Amino acid sequence: MNATGALGRFGEALAARLLAEAGMTVLARNWRCGRSGEIDIVARDGDAVVVCEVKTRRAGVHGPFEHPMAAITPAKAERLRRLAECWLDRHGGPPAGGARIDLVGVVVPRVGAPVVEHARGVA
Repeated sequence: MNATGALGRFGEALAARLLAEAGMTVLARNWRCGRSGEIDIVARDGDAVVVCEVKTRRAGVHGPFEHPMAAITPAKAERLRRLAECWLDRHGGPPAGGARIDLVGVVVPRVGAPVVEHARGVA
């Protein structure tokens, strides 16, 4: 695995722990739907299914820094909606609480602990 892949896996592990600590149950990690793409984390939050995109960035390594929370473009949001529909279709349809798309942003500074932020219902 290359350094970028390792950084992404590290961020996903932090995100899964954050979601679990918030009372969610992680149902799947790195779930693929054919060629449509991959869901980083699928979790249950009460009676809702949460499709969670995780974006991890190193602070100040190369050039200008883009905060991970800025990563949800309209195209990315549409892809996540399609992936959520695929998950729901393959797992018995939407639950009573519906589904939502969340984003977890992880910033890994040069020194100190990573900063993890969770935004609910981003798309």
